[in-house]
Amino acid sequence: MKRKYLVVLSAAMASVALTAAAVALGDAGSGDASPIYGVKLPDGYRQWQLIAPAQEAAPLDELRAVLGNDLAIKAYQESTLPFPDGTVLVKLAWKHVQSPEFEPASIPGAATTVQVMVKDSRKYASTGGWGFGRFINGKSVDEAQHQTCFACHQARVQNHDFVFTRFAQ
Repeated sequence: MKRKYLVVLSAAMASVALTAAAVALGDAGSGDASPIYGVKLPDGYRQWQLIAPAQEAAPLDELRAVLGNDLAIKAYQESTLPFPDGTVLVKLAWKHVQSPEFEPASIPGAATTVQVMVKDSRKYASTGGWGFGRFINGKSVDEAQHQTCFACHQARVQNHDFVFTRFAQ
C-alpha cells in the first residue's frame, strides 16, 4: 500500500512539475502564439538534437542552428519525405560576431530570432502541412512577417517537403 501511494504521489508531482514548466514556456495555452498558425515555442526545445548549423550572409549576417524533436531526427536519419505529422523544427539565430580571441573564428552575438515549423498535414493543409512561428525574445512577431513564411518555402524547397535544412551527418 505504501509503495502504491509513493508511485501515485511521484506521478502527481511529475505532472505538476511538467504543467508548471509548460506554463512557464507558454505551452499550456497562456503563452504567445504565432498569428495565422497558432504555433508556440515547444517545451524543452533547447535540449533537442542538432540537425545542422548554418550561416546567413548579408543583410542578416547570422549564425544559426536548426534543432529537431525525435520525429524530425528519425525522419532525417531515415531520409523520410514527406516529414511525418508531429515533426517540429526549431531554428535559433544569433548575430554573427568575430571572435575577440581568434580572428578567423566566429562566435554567436546577440540572439535575433527563434523560428518554428510544425508538421500537421490536416491543420496546415493549405501551407504544405506546415505551421510557422517566429519569435523575438519569446514573443511572436507580427502577422505580416508570418505571411511570407510559406511563400518563401514554397518557391524554393517544395521538392523537399518545404524544408530548407539538410541533415549534417
